[in-house]
Amino acid sequence: QVQLVESGGGLVQAGDSLRLSCAASGRTFSSYAMGWFRQAPGKEREFVAVISWRGGGTSYADSVKGRFTISRDNAKNTVYLQMNSLKPEDTAVYYCAFPRYARVMPISRGEYDYWGQGTQVTVSS
Repeated sequence: QVQLVESGGGLVQAGDSLRLSCAASGRTFSSYAMGWFRQAPGKEREFVAVISWRGGGTSYADSVKGRFTISRDNAKNTVYLQMNSLKPEDTAVYYCAFPRYARVMPISRGEYDYWGQGTQVTVSS
Protein backbone atom coordinates (compact mmCIF):
# COMPACT_ATOMS: atom_id res chain seq x y z
CA GLN A 1 0.00 0.00 0.00
CA VAL A 2 1.17 3.52 -0.80
CA GLN A 3 0.23 6.67 1.05
CA LEU A 4 0.47 10.08 -0.57
CA VAL A 5 0.01 13.34 1.31
CA GLU A 6 -0.11 16.60 -0.62
CA SER A 7 0.35 20.13 0.65
CA GLY A 8 0.90 23.64 -0.65
CA GLY A 9 -2.34 24.62 -2.35
CA GLY A 10 -4.08 27.91 -1.79
CA LEU A 11 -5.67 31.04 -3.22
CA VAL A 12 -3.44 33.27 -5.32
CA GLN A 13 -3.74 35.95 -7.95
CA ALA A 14 -2.97 35.53 -11.62
CA GLY A 15 0.76 35.71 -12.21
CA ASP A 16 1.66 34.41 -8.76
CA SER A 17 3.52 31.22 -7.91
CA LEU A 18 2.84 28.20 -5.72
CA ARG A 19 4.78 25.06 -4.89
CA LEU A 20 2.96 21.83 -4.19
CA SER A 21 4.55 18.97 -2.29
CA CYS A 22 3.64 15.31 -2.09
CA ALA A 23 5.18 12.99 0.49
CA ALA A 24 5.06 9.28 -0.29
CA SER A 25 5.43 6.19 1.86
CA GLY A 26 4.93 2.48 1.51
CA ARG A 27 7.13 1.49 -1.44
CA THR A 28 10.58 2.08 -2.82
CA PHE A 29 10.00 5.65 -3.93
CA SER A 30 13.19 5.86 -5.96
CA SER A 31 12.09 3.03 -8.26
CA TYR A 32 8.92 4.75 -9.45
CA ALA A 33 8.06 7.76 -11.54
CA MET A 34 5.64 10.22 -9.96
CA GLY A 35 2.86 12.17 -11.61
CA TRP A 36 0.73 15.24 -11.01
CA PHE A 37 -2.84 15.53 -12.28
CA ARG A 38 -5.56 18.12 -11.80
CA GLN A 39 -9.32 18.23 -11.93
CA ALA A 40 -11.36 21.38 -12.46
CA PRO A 41 -15.07 21.53 -11.59
CA GLY A 42 -17.13 19.71 -14.18
CA LYS A 43 -14.09 18.38 -16.00
CA GLU A 44 -12.22 15.11 -16.10
CA ARG A 45 -8.96 14.63 -14.25
CA GLU A 46 -6.12 15.56 -16.57
CA PHE A 47 -2.39 14.94 -16.74
CA VAL A 48 -0.13 17.79 -15.68
CA ALA A 49 3.41 16.43 -15.33
CA VAL A 50 5.46 13.31 -14.67
CA ILE A 51 9.03 12.79 -13.49
CA SER A 52 11.18 9.70 -13.87
CA TRP A 53 12.28 7.62 -10.90
CA ARG A 54 15.72 9.25 -10.70
CA GLY A 55 14.49 12.68 -11.74
CA GLY A 56 16.39 12.85 -15.02
CA GLY A 57 13.33 12.80 -17.24
CA THR A 58 10.18 14.91 -17.21
CA SER A 59 7.11 15.41 -19.36
CA TYR A 60 4.45 18.12 -19.22
CA ALA A 61 1.02 18.88 -20.56
CA ASP A 62 1.17 21.55 -23.25
CA SER A 63 -1.00 23.83 -21.13
CA VAL A 64 1.64 24.08 -18.38
CA LYS A 65 4.88 23.69 -20.32
CA GLY A 66 7.28 26.51 -19.56
CA ARG A 67 5.39 27.56 -16.43
CA PHE A 68 5.38 24.45 -14.22
CA THR A 69 8.36 22.40 -13.07
CA ILE A 70 8.19 18.96 -11.51
CA SER A 71 11.05 17.78 -9.31
CA ARG A 72 11.74 15.17 -6.65
CA ASP A 73 13.93 14.48 -3.65
CA ASN A 74 14.36 10.75 -3.27
CA ALA A 75 16.06 11.18 0.11
CA LYS A 76 12.82 12.73 1.39
CA ASN A 77 10.40 10.56 -0.65
CA THR A 78 8.84 13.77 -1.90
CA VAL A 79 7.81 15.13 -5.28
CA TYR A 80 7.20 18.80 -5.97
CA LEU A 81 5.31 20.88 -8.50
CA GLN A 82 6.54 24.45 -8.85
CA MET A 83 3.85 26.51 -10.55
CA ASN A 84 4.76 29.94 -11.91
CA SER A 85 2.80 32.52 -13.88
CA LEU A 86 -0.44 31.00 -12.68
CA LYS A 87 -3.59 31.64 -14.68
CA PRO A 88 -7.27 31.42 -13.68
CA GLU A 89 -7.59 28.35 -15.90
CA ASP A 90 -5.09 26.57 -13.64
CA THR A 91 -7.75 26.54 -10.91
CA ALA A 92 -8.35 22.92 -9.93
CA VAL A 93 -7.77 20.28 -7.32
CA TYR A 94 -4.26 18.95 -7.82
CA TYR A 95 -3.40 15.31 -7.15
CA CYS A 96 -0.10 13.50 -6.98
CA ALA A 97 -0.14 9.93 -8.21
CA PHE A 98 1.94 6.75 -7.88
CA PRO A 99 2.08 4.45 -10.90
CA ARG A 100 1.31 0.76 -11.10
CA TYR A 101 4.70 -0.25 -12.50
CA ALA A 102 8.27 0.71 -11.66
CA ARG A 103 10.60 2.38 -14.15
CA VAL A 104 7.97 3.66 -16.54
CA MET A 105 6.70 7.24 -17.02
CA PRO A 106 2.99 7.05 -17.66
CA ILE A 107 0.86 10.04 -18.60
CA SER A 108 -2.47 8.21 -18.56
CA ARG A 109 -4.38 8.31 -15.27
CA GLY A 110 -5.35 4.66 -15.79
CA GLU A 111 -1.73 3.66 -15.23
CA TYR A 112 -1.67 5.08 -11.71
CA ASP A 113 -2.92 3.04 -8.77
CA TYR A 114 -2.50 5.41 -5.84
CA TRP A 115 -3.64 8.98 -5.42
CA GLY A 116 -3.25 11.68 -2.84
CA GLN A 117 -6.22 13.38 -1.22
CA GLY A 118 -5.87 16.42 -3.46
CA THR A 119 -5.02 20.04 -2.74
CA GLN A 120 -7.06 22.98 -4.01
CA VAL A 121 -5.40 25.64 -6.13
CA THR A 122 -7.49 28.70 -6.89
CA VAL A 123 -6.19 31.48 -9.14
CA SER A 124 -8.14 34.72 -9.21
CA SER A 125 -8.01 37.14 -12.11
